[in-house]
Amino acid sequence: MALVPSGSGSAPVIAEVEMNGGADPSAATVRATVVQASTVFYDTPATLDKAERLIAEAAGYGSQLVVFPEAFVGGYPRGSTFGFGISISITNPRDKGKGEFQKYYAAAIDVPGPEVTRLAAMAGKYKVFLVMGVIEREGYTLYCSVLFFDPLGRYLGKHRKLMPTALERIIWGFGDGSTIPVYDTPLGKIGALICWENKMPLLRTALYGKGIEIYCAPTADSRPVWQASMTHIAMEGGCFVLSANQFCRRKDYPPPSEYAFAGLGEEPSPDTVVCPGGSVIISPSGEVLAGPNYDGEALITADLDMGEIVRAKFDFDVVGHYARPEVLGLVVDDQPHRPVFFTSAAEKAPAAKSDGAAKP
Repeated sequence: MALVPSGSGSAPVIAEVEMNGGADPSAATVRATVVQASTVFYDTPATLDKAERLIAEAAGYGSQLVVFPEAFVGGYPRGSTFGFGISISITNPRDKGKGEFQKYYAAAIDVPGPEVTRLAAMAGKYKVFLVMGVIEREGYTLYCSVLFFDPLGRYLGKHRKLMPTALERIIWGFGDGSTIPVYDTPLGKIGALICWENKMPLLRTALYGKGIEIYCAPTADSRPVWQASMTHIAMEGGCFVLSANQFCRRKDYPPPSEYAFAGLGEEPSPDTVVCPGGSVIISPSGEVLAGPNYDGEALITADLDMGEIVRAKFDFDVVGHYARPEVLGLVVDDQPHRPVFFTSAAEKAPAAKSDGAAKP
């Protein structure tokens, strides 16, 4: 493993695994990198340029999988209340908080869209599986999402955060069960939950039921207690956990005249650390393989011995020999839930089961 400071087809599309698909007992080694770096806030083209530099650097170290933090593209609105709890006026269209949201909306991306095409091209150019946190725009609603790409330059699908936390609920919509995929890749079965979703036992169980082996946890939580959650999930799921968070200072956000930074008392100085990171990679046995890093922007890399998954499951398989389905069970509604549904359209083309890649 290594801790590296950062300076800056035609084949079938990979399928989402079926429920209870079972684990691949391969003893291969996968080199994985979690990126700890800040968004270029309100500047999505510059953020994509930065992402490419970081992906290139990770690929240069031989990484096969690169995981970015929550909301890396589009930005995590740390310190902003969008006017709520201060002076928000629902009837005033020029309220300052609404103006902030307008700028935040402009930095979000459409999925699919040109930014997704560019991200797919990056994955193909550097031959990596890419897991990227974004702010997704659909109509006039924003979602906190994770996008998945393969080394052939293909967009595989997305996960939308099912349950935003606290003030996030004011600015982000809620995902549904149609976007909780796990992809069966040559590296292993890869999926993701975002930030405090990882505290939802039933949602984690849905991923365990799909046989997840490389569990990505993009987050905005830098507290030391987050490490306990990541260790618990690795041991509970018998999987590798890769948690990526941003490291950012006040100066990584727009200046006070453009961006109100609340919650820290006085306006912080430009060099004040507003998110110290804490990105980490943990094995199925609970061993910390790399990180946590609280020192600055970094590429945090580890070699994952996939055979360790089988060894960990010998002791505890949460949806296998350690389950008691005659006593406890979980039913997951994985159908999309739309506010408007046209029956004539459904008759012509039934809705896809999920946003994940098509099953063979």
